Amino acid sequence: MNNVATQRFKNENEKFCTDCAANINMKAEICPKCGVRQIAMSNGFVSAQNGKSRVIAALLAFFLGAFGVHKFYLGQVGMGIIYLLFCWTFIPAIIAFIEFIILLLMSDIEFNRKYGGL
Repeated sequence: MNNVATQRFKNENEKFCTDCAANINMKAEICPKCGVRQIAMSNGFVSAQNGKSRVIAALLAFFLGAFGVHKFYLGQVGMGIIYLLFCWTFIPAIIAFIEFIILLLMSDIEFNRKYGGL
């Protein structure tokens, strides 16, 4: 028996399930085969269930992170206020740059798990 992996194709209105890789409808929110909720796409960026995007959060951390804008965006209002209170020390800017790198290296699934709650 030949152990060559079979190549799978999808139609233009289909996508692969993020868990079991089955062909499912492009608009399906839940895979009918394995029951796993699919990651939502909005404007080409993968977004969490609450509509937050990892790329947008990373950009906010890079450009406006010293003022805590990325924290407000991610729903962490208390941390955002702390960033605002201490922005004159430049410590939040350094922390925001580190968070920018962390957000860029974070997978979409991990971002969804951490910040995707409704």
